Amino acid sequence: MTTAEQQWRDLLSGKHADHASKSPFRFIPANPRCKLCQAPFRAPGGLLFRPFGFSPWAKNPKICGRCFKEIDKHARRCPTPVDGEMVAGAEVELSMLFADVRGSSKLARGMSVVDFTNLMSRFYEVSKRVLFEADAIVEKFVGDEVVGLFLPFMTGQNHADVALTAAEDLLRATGHGSDEGPWAPLGAAVHTGTAFVGIVGSMGTSDFTALGAPMNLTAHLASQAAIGEILVTDAAMRSAGRPLEGLEHRHLSLKGHPADALVYPVS
Repeated sequence: MTTAEQQWRDLLSGKHADHASKSPFRFIPANPRCKLCQAPFRAPGGLLFRPFGFSPWAKNPKICGRCFKEIDKHARRCPTPVDGEMVAGAEVELSMLFADVRGSSKLARGMSVVDFTNLMSRFYEVSKRVLFEADAIVEKFVGDEVVGLFLPFMTGQNHADVALTAAEDLLRATGHGSDEGPWAPLGAAVHTGTAFVGIVGSMGTSDFTALGAPMNLTAHLASQAAIGEILVTDAAMRSAGRPLEGLEHRHLSLKGHPADALVYPVS
């Protein structure tokens, strides 16, 4: 393993905490502050440092954008070319949450463009709120789907339990289990596994993402979840320490990714 890879693994695995505890920013008021560098976000300290890029990161506002840019710069200095792309990061265990609006095409046909746009905008905002509160990194929004990454450096080692709780919270926040029913009918999936996490880019652009079979598996599981269901892998349930008794087991053939999943209904 190269020095750069070890640095990435230490960061993503949560070993940055020792560095954060020694940051000079910790003496400057006020909370909340960046989890990585301890830069303050609110006045008075936040007003002083915001012009220099120490403002909340779009993928998770508990990290400052400056830290992400520094990670990006490091990736550019130490790139590993893969099929013409810049790649910098490490393989780490994490938990992944995929959730998408079921039947979005049918919904779009049944309402005006403005109403559907407002619905999806509401879904994006609610998803971000729930995932940010759970210390997830919003990896991306793709059409009617949101992807959240739960990494040890943000959530601690109980990332699987945090991810499953976030999935439950997200379905409840979109009306599942309520008397009125869901205003955004969601299906979701949670999986825990080892994937590549880091910076991937080409042609002058880059992004923080996760790649590998665990991500593909979680995406396929989410596509099979019915409205109000969370499909959870055995690995995620065991890592979360959740009881397995009484849950429906389902065997799925998922485009080359056959898998067994536990059905976790939200009530």
